Amino acid sequence: MSTQPDPAALQELLDKTAIGELQTRYMYAIDWHDGEMYAGVFTEDGVLEWPEGFCKGRAEIRASVERIGKFYRTLNEATPNLRPARKRHFVTNRIFDIKGDKARSWCYWFDTHNDNLQRWPYVPAYGYYEDDLVRTGEGWLFAKRKIYNEIAADSPFENPLRNTL
Repeated sequence: MSTQPDPAALQELLDKTAIGELQTRYMYAIDWHDGEMYAGVFTEDGVLEWPEGFCKGRAEIRASVERIGKFYRTLNEATPNLRPARKRHFVTNRIFDIKGDKARSWCYWFDTHNDNLQRWPYVPAYGYYEDDLVRTGEGWLFAKRKIYNEIAADSPFENPLRNTL
Protein backbone atom coordinates (compact mmCIF):
# COMPACT_ATOMS: atom_id res chain seq x y z
CA MET A 1 0.00 0.00 0.00
CA SER A 2 1.59 3.24 -1.17
CA THR A 3 0.86 6.51 0.59
CA GLN A 4 1.34 9.67 -1.42
CA PRO A 5 2.84 12.65 0.40
CA ASP A 6 0.57 15.58 1.13
CA PRO A 7 1.31 18.12 -1.68
CA ALA A 8 0.95 21.11 0.68
CA ALA A 9 3.33 19.59 3.24
CA LEU A 10 5.80 18.73 0.48
CA GLN A 11 5.66 22.29 -0.90
CA GLU A 12 6.21 23.71 2.59
CA LEU A 13 9.27 21.51 3.02
CA LEU A 14 10.64 22.61 -0.37
CA ASP A 15 10.02 26.26 0.50
CA LYS A 16 11.75 25.93 3.88
CA THR A 17 14.75 24.31 2.22
CA ALA A 18 14.93 27.03 -0.45
CA ILE A 19 14.66 29.84 2.12
CA GLY A 20 17.32 28.16 4.27
CA GLU A 21 19.65 28.01 1.29
CA LEU A 22 18.96 31.67 0.55
CA GLN A 23 19.96 32.53 4.13
CA THR A 24 23.14 30.50 3.68
CA ARG A 25 23.97 32.20 0.34
CA TYR A 26 23.62 35.53 2.15
CA MET A 27 26.24 34.36 4.68
CA TYR A 28 28.70 33.24 2.01
CA ALA A 29 28.22 36.49 0.11
CA ILE A 30 28.89 38.72 3.10
CA ASP A 31 31.88 36.66 4.28
CA TRP A 32 33.54 36.64 0.85
CA HIS A 33 32.55 40.28 0.21
CA ASP A 34 30.78 39.26 -2.99
CA GLY A 35 28.67 42.30 -3.79
CA GLU A 36 26.83 40.73 -6.72
CA MET A 37 25.81 37.63 -4.79
CA TYR A 38 24.95 39.72 -1.72
CA ALA A 39 22.67 42.07 -3.64
CA GLY A 40 21.25 39.14 -5.63
CA VAL A 41 19.58 37.56 -2.59
CA PHE A 42 17.35 40.65 -2.32
CA THR A 43 14.52 41.84 -4.53
CA GLU A 44 15.33 44.84 -6.76
CA ASP A 45 13.78 47.16 -4.16
CA GLY A 46 14.87 45.06 -1.16
CA VAL A 47 15.62 46.63 2.20
CA LEU A 48 18.48 45.83 4.55
CA GLU A 49 18.41 47.23 8.08
CA TRP A 50 21.58 46.45 9.99
CA PRO A 51 24.13 47.97 12.35
CA GLU A 52 25.80 49.67 9.35
CA GLY A 53 22.56 51.53 8.62
CA PHE A 54 19.67 51.29 6.18
CA CYS A 55 20.02 50.24 2.53
CA LYS A 56 17.29 50.15 -0.09
CA GLY A 57 17.75 48.54 -3.46
CA ARG A 58 20.41 46.24 -4.80
CA ALA A 59 22.95 48.99 -5.58
CA GLU A 60 23.05 50.25 -1.97
CA ILE A 61 23.06 46.70 -0.60
CA ARG A 62 25.93 45.74 -2.92
CA ALA A 63 27.95 48.81 -1.88
CA SER A 64 27.52 47.97 1.82
CA VAL A 65 29.26 44.60 1.52
CA GLU A 66 31.91 46.04 -0.79
CA ARG A 67 32.83 48.53 1.99
CA ILE A 68 33.39 45.59 4.33
CA GLY A 69 35.59 43.93 1.72
CA LYS A 70 37.65 47.10 1.36
CA PHE A 71 38.18 47.22 5.13
CA TYR A 72 39.47 43.63 5.18
CA ARG A 73 41.72 44.17 2.14
CA THR A 74 43.23 47.25 3.82
CA LEU A 75 43.72 45.37 7.10
CA ASN A 76 45.38 42.43 5.34
CA GLU A 77 47.65 44.71 3.29
CA ALA A 78 48.74 46.45 6.51
CA THR A 79 49.61 43.10 8.16
CA PRO A 80 51.24 41.07 5.35
CA ASN A 81 53.17 38.78 7.72
CA LEU A 82 50.00 37.49 9.40
CA ARG A 83 47.40 35.02 8.21
CA PRO A 84 44.56 36.86 6.48
CA ALA A 85 41.92 38.38 8.73
CA ARG A 86 38.54 36.81 8.07
CA LYS A 87 34.97 36.91 9.29
CA ARG A 88 32.58 33.97 9.10
CA HIS A 89 28.85 34.12 9.81
CA PHE A 90 26.64 31.25 10.94
CA VAL A 91 22.87 30.93 11.02
CA THR A 92 20.84 28.58 13.19
CA ASN A 93 17.46 28.03 14.91
CA ARG A 94 15.39 28.89 11.85
CA ILE A 95 11.63 29.45 12.06
CA PHE A 96 9.46 29.89 8.97
CA ASP A 97 5.95 31.25 8.46
CA ILE A 98 5.07 30.64 4.81
CA LYS A 99 1.82 31.86 3.30
CA GLY A 100 1.73 31.26 -0.44
CA ASP A 101 4.29 33.44 -2.18
CA LYS A 102 5.19 35.42 0.94
CA ALA A 103 7.04 34.30 4.03
CA ARG A 104 8.52 35.53 7.27
CA SER A 105 11.51 33.97 8.90
CA TRP A 106 13.47 34.38 12.10
CA CYS A 107 16.83 32.86 12.90
CA TYR A 108 19.77 33.32 15.22
CA TRP A 109 23.17 34.32 13.87
CA PHE A 110 26.66 34.70 15.21
CA ASP A 111 29.99 35.43 13.62
CA THR A 112 33.60 34.67 14.27
CA HIS A 113 36.48 37.01 13.50
CA ASN A 114 40.25 36.61 13.56
CA ASP A 115 41.19 40.26 13.02
CA ASN A 116 43.48 40.40 16.05
CA LEU A 117 47.29 40.22 15.96
CA GLN A 118 47.31 36.54 16.90
CA ARG A 119 44.66 35.79 14.25
CA TRP A 120 42.84 33.63 16.80
CA PRO A 121 39.09 33.33 16.26
CA TYR A 122 36.64 34.94 18.65
CA VAL A 123 32.91 35.65 18.68
CA PRO A 124 32.39 39.41 18.65
CA ALA A 125 28.69 39.54 17.81
CA TYR A 126 25.44 37.61 17.77
CA GLY A 127 21.76 38.28 17.37
CA TYR A 128 18.89 37.35 15.14
CA TYR A 129 17.44 38.07 11.72
CA GLU A 130 13.85 38.98 11.00
CA ASP A 131 13.12 38.42 7.30
CA ASP A 132 10.28 39.22 4.94
CA LEU A 133 10.58 37.10 1.81
CA VAL A 134 8.80 36.78 -1.52
CA ARG A 135 8.74 34.02 -4.10
CA THR A 136 9.85 35.41 -7.45
CA GLY A 137 10.74 33.99 -10.85
CA GLU A 138 14.29 33.75 -9.44
CA GLY A 139 13.08 31.80 -6.39
CA TRP A 140 12.74 33.10 -2.83
CA LEU A 141 14.36 36.50 -2.19
CA PHE A 142 14.56 38.87 0.74
CA ALA A 143 12.15 41.79 0.47
CA LYS A 144 13.44 43.01 3.83
CA ARG A 145 16.06 41.74 6.24
CA LYS A 146 16.39 43.33 9.64
CA ILE A 147 19.43 42.41 11.67
CA TYR A 148 19.34 42.62 15.43
CA ASN A 149 22.83 42.71 16.92
CA GLU A 150 22.57 41.83 20.59
CA ILE A 151 26.10 43.06 21.31
CA ALA A 152 24.90 46.50 20.21
CA ALA A 153 21.89 46.14 22.54
CA ASP A 154 19.38 46.80 19.77
CA SER A 155 17.33 43.66 20.38
CA PRO A 156 14.02 43.77 22.18
CA PHE A 157 13.77 42.09 25.58
CA GLU A 158 10.63 40.19 24.54
CA ASN A 159 10.62 36.99 22.53
CA PRO A 160 10.20 38.15 18.90
CA LEU A 161 8.08 35.11 18.09
CA ARG A 162 5.54 35.63 20.86
CA ASN A 163 2.19 36.57 19.30
CA THR A 164 3.74 36.38 15.81
CA LEU A 165 3.06 32.86 14.64
